[in-house]
Amino acid sequence: MLSKILPFWSQYFHYIIFALISYCALVNFISKRKHLSYIDSNEEEEEDEDEVENESALPNDLEHIPFAYVRPSVEDLKRRAEEFYKLANARRTLRFFSSDPIPKTVIQDIIRAAGTAPSGAHTEPWTFVAISDTETKKQIRNIIEKEEEINYRKRMGKKWTTDLKPLKTNWIKEYLTTAPYLILVFKQKYSILPNGKIKTHYYSDMSVSIACGILITAIQYAGLVTLTSTPLNCGPAIRALLGRPLHEKLCLLLPVGYPADDATIPKLQRKPLSDILIEI
Repeated sequence: MLSKILPFWSQYFHYIIFALISYCALVNFISKRKHLSYIDSNEEEEEDEDEVENESALPNDLEHIPFAYVRPSVEDLKRRAEEFYKLANARRTLRFFSSDPIPKTVIQDIIRAAGTAPSGAHTEPWTFVAISDTETKKQIRNIIEKEEEINYRKRMGKKWTTDLKPLKTNWIKEYLTTAPYLILVFKQKYSILPNGKIKTHYYSDMSVSIACGILITAIQYAGLVTLTSTPLNCGPAIRALLGRPLHEKLCLLLPVGYPADDATIPKLQRKPLSDILIEI
């Protein structure tokens, strides 16, 4: 038997090795493609910053002024901290919105508050797009639902979709057209100034994340509700629809409005303080 196998191996050895190598390469390629499908394909070629003259983030002669501050009493300090906690703790993620209109000035002040967030070298690397136009909201919903159906059916995997089942969420996103406003937050990788120079942005991910936190809290404080949405694989199409430049990346989409009269929420509990705080 061995005498029959050896001639076969000696004659076809290189074909077998080539087939094995090709198979391994194919498996590796498919694995990488599957992994990349989770990544928003918003990573187009960026402009080469080295080819554009850079601009200092802040002027060298920046004036410094006294900080205006009125120190509260200890009692006020405690009261305000407790009141803010109660306000923040009442925030919930909503998927059922009323179509009742919201004054534009309310949305403007909410975004104005988000724009007060700290940022690396005060570069303020964010763009907020507030959408109330019905047709634009429909187009955004179409983009998101097409991608989300693929996400739920193919990309997200059984574990992910199983974890989401108790929340009763799927690829149908009615709130995108029902809510009176959509607020989209874009991260600017850098700024292009009118003189053609670029302004480098530092810690842009962290800066935009902080701004989003303030934005969500401002929505809650105003008496409105929202849902934090990060549309997977939708960034480039939405950015093109809105005419935003290539150096901006969609980070967050928030429907904003009043809750529907019959709105429901999952009965969830937050971690107790003992689970999230370490005091030293």
